[in-house]
Amino acid sequence: MPKAQPKKKESVEGALRIGPSFVGYLAHPTFDTEIEIPNESLKGALPGDTVVVQLTGKQKTSGHFGKVTKIVTRKRSSFVGTLRKVGRSFVVLPDNERIYQKIMVSKKELAGAKSGSKVVAKVKTWGKPDEPIMASIDKILGKPGQHETEMLSILYDKEFTPDFPSDVEKEAKAVRSYLQNEDIKKRKDFRGTTTFTIDPVDAKDFDDALSVKKLDNNLFEVGIHIADVTYFVRPGTRLDQEGAKRATSIYLVDRTIPMLPETLSNDLCSLNPNEEKLAFSAVFQMDKDGNIHKEWFGRTRIKSDKRFTYENAQKTLDTKKGEFYEELTILNNLAKKLRKEKFKKGAIAFESKELRFELDEKMRPVKIIKKDRLDTHMLVEDFMLLANKKVTEYVDRLEKRSKVKHHFIYRVHDQPDEEKIERVLDLLKKLGHEIHRKGKKITSYDINTILAKVAGTPEENLIQTAMVRSMAKAEYTTKNIGHFGLAFPFYTHFTSPIRRYPDVMVHRLLEKYLHNENVSKQEVERYQELSLHSSQRERVAEEAERESKKYKQAEYMSFHVGEEFTGTISGVTRFGMFVQENETLAEGLVAMRSLGDDYYSYDESNLSLVGEKTKRKFQLGDTVKIKVKKVDVRKRQIDYVLVEEKNKK
Repeated sequence: MPKAQPKKKESVEGALRIGPSFVGYLAHPTFDTEIEIPNESLKGALPGDTVVVQLTGKQKTSGHFGKVTKIVTRKRSSFVGTLRKVGRSFVVLPDNERIYQKIMVSKKELAGAKSGSKVVAKVKTWGKPDEPIMASIDKILGKPGQHETEMLSILYDKEFTPDFPSDVEKEAKAVRSYLQNEDIKKRKDFRGTTTFTIDPVDAKDFDDALSVKKLDNNLFEVGIHIADVTYFVRPGTRLDQEGAKRATSIYLVDRTIPMLPETLSNDLCSLNPNEEKLAFSAVFQMDKDGNIHKEWFGRTRIKSDKRFTYENAQKTLDTKKGEFYEELTILNNLAKKLRKEKFKKGAIAFESKELRFELDEKMRPVKIIKKDRLDTHMLVEDFMLLANKKVTEYVDRLEKRSKVKHHFIYRVHDQPDEEKIERVLDLLKKLGHEIHRKGKKITSYDINTILAKVAGTPEENLIQTAMVRSMAKAEYTTKNIGHFGLAFPFYTHFTSPIRRYPDVMVHRLLEKYLHNENVSKQEVERYQELSLHSSQRERVAEEAERESKKYKQAEYMSFHVGEEFTGTISGVTRFGMFVQENETLAEGLVAMRSLGDDYYSYDESNLSLVGEKTKRKFQLGDTVKIKVKKVDVRKRQIDYVLVEEKNKK
């Protein structure tokens, strides 16, 4: 159904996006297309600012036009960039090239920074739209192009702070005194049950552990034990405030910036091997087919017998020998049953490729490897999904039984946008994959059919990426709409409180409900605010992770200029085509002007470039041979040329 047509002079509010040539755009659910705001009408607003835009008119081809009439809130209060001396003045050239306003620093505000240094500039005054932003140097990050400088730049640009305030660190060291024997004795004791963790080889914080034992009635007792962070991180403390502010841990290619100080994340809360720990557990009695006969939730005492990596746990399963082989096999078989049932009910089988970066002693990338997805990865994932789902279902049952509203934090995933899905289906058709869906609306079964059809083809990664981008973003909220991607009507995040603040909130709420306590209206409002904030910080953390990977991919390719690779065409435009190298997934541009054997025109309807004389065609999804021509590591830009074209010159 077409949306209502806006009237001239109508005003709307939203977050500003800045595109190329410093043109502004504002998306609003009322309109089919983004409102376009010419640079001269931005009124000094910058990317991410919340603004009020008044419509100025509409053109047939370009959609709606508007002008900023008010800046409601500024997204940021500082900028990361390179300090330069221009005449007698100092300016900061932002890393984000969409920041179009001049940022000036007076000599007395330099804080010892020298021209050429990468810095964090804190805004002192915004000034008028035609005036520069006045700033002071808050931090000196180092020399541009150096590994440490660039990683810190990514963090500060996303407004993440590597270090904790001193009062938070002090409080973290004092929380060990919270441990009381009376509290510990009340807990269910699992110290005598075989328990272990399975994590990445470089993990330092262990959120979750699994226990398993055979019962007399042909059942298995499976314990999913989660670090009891809320025992130590109490509401209203500085630790809790800092955790809520950060909302998530951040994972760059070379480091983790934890949500909580390492005293807690790597030691006190972490389920380290051969140490007695406090946990919040979900325990299930299951038969060999994965059916649950009994469940229990509560606070426990555990002792992990072993710290497995995914790889050595997999080796134990493959070789059928080694410590805890029998327990691993039981869990793996049960996980397979859970997985089969999950997909039977419509969960989407996305298989995204994760990268691992091998860095030398100077932190230069020497190898980029696509991680294999092992059975042990899926084993852990399936039991975490089970705990997350069952905790939420339990709270729902409590509500139905008591007829009293049990407010909760849900991890929700909305239906995909139909227009975006149509574009993906059109892309599939152009790539030779005709998909017939059963109903008017796309279902998870339709999406799984698509993914199965392209599995193993050169364009598999391309289609997976396009499909993921067409999906709604999963988010946290106190209002449940279910999880489309997992096909779960009830779902939350319970299993990672060391690195996700929503899990901390879920633990607190579950503990209240286990003791028949209510949640006040003020608490519910606060939980919703924190859910929104956590969703936003999660997205920014993902951006930071992607930025660090793109930087290292560009740096890796800078050491391989002139070398040949195989890639897949991942995008086609009027100015050339983007190619993703197949092993490192490093994406670069093959410029139109570098295609020297013919004059190529852009065929938008078929997403291809077509030679006018030769009729040679380059289409989205095609496999091509490329050579690295040039790399701008600072801008994360890689230029490729086609090997065939180069050889003909």
